[in-house]
Amino acid sequence: MPVRIGDEVIGAIGVARAGGSAIDEGCALAAANPLSVHVLNIQNGLPSADVTVTLERKTDGQWEMLNEGVTNEQGRIPALYPEGEKLETGTYRVVFETGDWFAKHDTETFFPEIPVVFSMDGNLEHYHVPLLLSPYGYSTYRGN
Repeated sequence: MPVRIGDEVIGAIGVARAGGSAIDEGCALAAANPLSVHVLNIQNGLPSADVTVTLERKTDGQWEMLNEGVTNEQGRIPALYPEGEKLETGTYRVVFETGDWFAKHDTETFFPEIPVVFSMDGNLEHYHVPLLLSPYGYSTYRGN
């Protein structure tokens, strides 16, 4: 059953368990983790699976790597913030490795990587960074 998180609807990613029940792990992770990302290829309207994304936090003027993930079949990483860590307010950067992704799809691109710098102030329980992607342009916004 799909779950709405703000303006985003996350589809069911049910996993069968003993006893016949299903758990929507993707939604559970998104609800428990303060950061998710989503990559959509606007050239064909499809999710961009297998995009590597790195999360960094700015500390004392330097970028510190916190976590890395790869988008799933829906183009999402539902839990990018380090598991078990409490959200620290501050300036963050997610870097989408788009050059590698386009190369795997035999497509030239102007953007070998797309860094998105943003602030998490702790006023929200969950932050969502969507990336709308094409070989020669992109757009992003604060989702939730």
